[in-house]
Amino acid sequence: GAYAHIDFMQAAGLRVWQICPLGPTGYGDSPYQCFSAFAGNPYFIDLAPLLADGLIDQSDLQQLAKLPKDSVDFGALHQLFWPILKKASARFKVAARDHFQDYSTLTSFCQSQSNWINDYALFSALKDDFKGACWQDWPLQFKQITQARTQILSQQTQDAVQAHIFYQYLFYGQLTKLRAYAAKNDVQIMGDAPIFVALDSSDVWASPELFQLDRNGSPLAVAGVPPDYFSADGQLWGNPLYAWDAHRSSGFAWWIDRIKSNLAFYDIVRLDHFRGFEAYWSIPASATTARDGKWINSPGLELFQAIHTACPTAKLIAEDLGVITPDVAALRAATGLPGMVVLQFAFGGDAENVYLPHNYSRNSVVYSGTHDNDTTLGWYRNLDEDSQHHVRRYLGVSGDTISWDLVRTAIQSNAYMAILPLQDLMSLDGDARLNTPGTQMGNWQWRYLPHQLDELMSNSVNYLRELLFVYGRDCTAADENLTVDHD
Repeated sequence: GAYAHIDFMQAAGLRVWQICPLGPTGYGDSPYQCFSAFAGNPYFIDLAPLLADGLIDQSDLQQLAKLPKDSVDFGALHQLFWPILKKASARFKVAARDHFQDYSTLTSFCQSQSNWINDYALFSALKDDFKGACWQDWPLQFKQITQARTQILSQQTQDAVQAHIFYQYLFYGQLTKLRAYAAKNDVQIMGDAPIFVALDSSDVWASPELFQLDRNGSPLAVAGVPPDYFSADGQLWGNPLYAWDAHRSSGFAWWIDRIKSNLAFYDIVRLDHFRGFEAYWSIPASATTARDGKWINSPGLELFQAIHTACPTAKLIAEDLGVITPDVAALRAATGLPGMVVLQFAFGGDAENVYLPHNYSRNSVVYSGTHDNDTTLGWYRNLDEDSQHHVRRYLGVSGDTISWDLVRTAIQSNAYMAILPLQDLMSLDGDARLNTPGTQMGNWQWRYLPHQLDELMSNSVNYLRELLFVYGRDCTAADENLTVDHD
């Protein structure tokens, strides 16, 4: 499916494919709450090469084929998918091989990922042993990583450790091949790096000194944002906050490793919640909403200077939505990173709204909407009449094809890059919404069907190419081309 999507992008002249984070997800299935900031989600592993290589059998895939096609049933997937991967891992081990097809060797992979892979695999194997419980609830000898590393593990747990390493080997190998195919078709992949990591993650378990935790490993305060467009109570994310002094004393080594890891996944990295690098919203760990937090300063430019020194050619974009103060704006200006503007935030006010296209700076990235917004069609249908009138009047349209009206407006804008959710290209309503901030269940489940992509190929490719050419975003300016955002 990913290869077919790149074929569509190449045909339409689209040059950047933005995707949500690719990490292994936990409770709620959010890619912004992952078990690791470095690992890939094994659910993305293509099973066809495993079948061709004899590591699994055709019969293993029969139950998977019965799952819904237009949405993800994460519960059923969890029950059906892991036994298949475990069989592949067991057969690979029995064969005593060090490589799979034309991937790199397993040994070289482990060496290149040595800063995280062993701790992550041990974390994942222990999580299997303890029925998915958070590491905070594990027995004391495993709760603290310094002790866990010295424990004599059962053969089952040792096998699970090796299996989780094998899954990451497959994930990295397949993503490397996909990126090569994308590059061959002049498509760059833009990924998303959440600013915070999940409490129940190998990152926090393996490096508790880098986070604001008490002696028992519980957060002293947690992350979120104050009341905003999305939520009257703010958003209580619950992620542990960074102990920035510890990061500073190491020269921000963990962050540098993380950015390097992201650059192994992506050509471009969008830094989620950029304003948190200037100051973060610290919420008492006992709070039930995000209202009673306070802003505390972050390292800001010092961190970005360290990243630039270590990764001078890294392409980064700032997700600078939310409460943007002059200090946040100054930090983004100092880094030189492009910021974000969202068309769905533009209407219902006056001409000074910074999200209206005539107010865009060149060094910005325009989105018709994001994965946290409703689809454009769903959004428009839920606007009050005055706001709908503003949309029609500003754009000079009837509103009958509102998804494509915003697509066209984004492409026409002065913004450095234009990003369009795939749902908007397909003119889908709110049923195709990917995420509703502030809710924990029912998100991240939407999938498009192959025939929908085929219809885009048949009906919209020429129109998209014409828009890109007319407004100077054609393939002669690849870094300024359109991008498609979906999970």
